[in-house]
Parts: sequence; structure tokens; C-alpha cells
Amino acid sequence: MNERNKLSLIFERQWLHVLLLGLMLVGAWFAARSCPCVQRGQMCGISSWTWFWLAIEIAIVHQVFVWFCWRTELHFGLMSRVFGRMAFGLYAAGFAILFLGRFVAILILAFVTRDSIVFSTLAVKTLAVACLIPSVFLGYSVMRYFGILRAFGADHFDASYRDLPMERRGIFRLTPNAMYIFGFFALYIPGLWFASRPAIAAAVFSHLYIWVHYFTVELPDMRRIYGER
Repeated sequence: MNERNKLSLIFERQWLHVLLLGLMLVGAWFAARSCPCVQRGQMCGISSWTWFWLAIEIAIVHQVFVWFCWRTELHFGLMSRVFGRMAFGLYAAGFAILFLGRFVAILILAFVTRDSIVFSTLAVKTLAVACLIPSVFLGYSVMRYFGILRAFGADHFDASYRDLPMERRGIFRLTPNAMYIFGFFALYIPGLWFASRPAIAAAVFSHLYIWVHYFTVELPDMRRIYGER
């Protein structure tokens, strides 16, 4: 395959990514404008409005970072050429920092806009605990069966992962897309625990956006890496 065709594969389905992201950003803007509590409150000298958009922006940076690293490594081996044996470790560190940043931004947003949901305190805290249970089970299943390196996308960097079967143990017995369905439940916990509408809106954005990543990045890549299996 020539360089031009490889370059086109890096941007495969990214027109759809950009289109869906644009629609989601419009939805996020309307959600923020419709919630008065986003206009008040602050932490560390940063307003709740800014924290809301930081939560959105970190999610975008995270997923664009993963797209760039995965696609350039898969089709050009770019990360390995530049960083050698450190390539996957540097990528994984960036992945972990940005994912943690998504959670921290939503946590702070939830705290500064707390009690913006007029509903039973016990009910929303119960929902928060309910979201924690599958998140913990997923974490256990990833560590016990799937492997944290594989969860980060090691199959884009190391060809030996491409011979492994699709995981069907633990939570993956329920669905092969457990990380997309259950993993992002953790982002709802702060908003539910603190009864924060903006934090829940940011979690919904993040959860929907990871599915954009799945259909526009991971699914095409998996078909090239693993074939129809």
C-alpha cells in the first residue's frame, strides 16, 4: 500500500467524527445555557462555566490523542519510529493522564454546581452507588482477564496481541463492548453523588463521545487488525 493510501486510512471516517462532534458541542452549549447553576460557583479561581467546558475539552483532547496515536502507529509505525521502545509507554501515560483528567474535571464541576438537581438525595446517591458496581466489576475484569495494556490499545503497537482471541470472561461475558457501556458509568458518579446537572450533562457528553470514537476509530481499526472475527 502506498503512502497516499495509508494517509487516507488515518483519516478514515473522521468526517463522521467531526460532524457528530459538532452536533454534540451544539447540544452541550444548549445544555449549559439552560442550567443557571453553570453561571455561578467557582473553584481555584475558575468559574463553573469554565469547568464545564474544560470537562468537554479534555474529553475531546483525549479522544483525538488516541485517534492520532493509534492510526499513525497502525499505518506508519510513527510512534515507534520516533520514540522506539518507549512509544507505547509514553502513549499509555498520556492516555491515563487524560482519562484521569476527564474524571477530575467532572468531579470538580459536580462539587461547584452541587444540589442543582431537585430530587431525592437518597435516590441520586443510590444511583451513584449503582453506577459504581459495574465500574468496579469492569475494572476487575480488565485487570484479571483482558489486561490493562490491551485495554489501552496495545494491539496497535504490538503485533503479538493480534493473535489473542476476543475476551469473553468476566463482564465481557455480558457484552464485548463492556468498556464502552460500563466503563464510563464512573463519570456519572460525581454528578449523581453531588446532585449536579452540569456534571451529569458533561458525563453524558463523554459517554456519547466515546461511542463516536468506537464507530469512527476503533471499529474500523479492529476490522483491519482482527478481520471479521
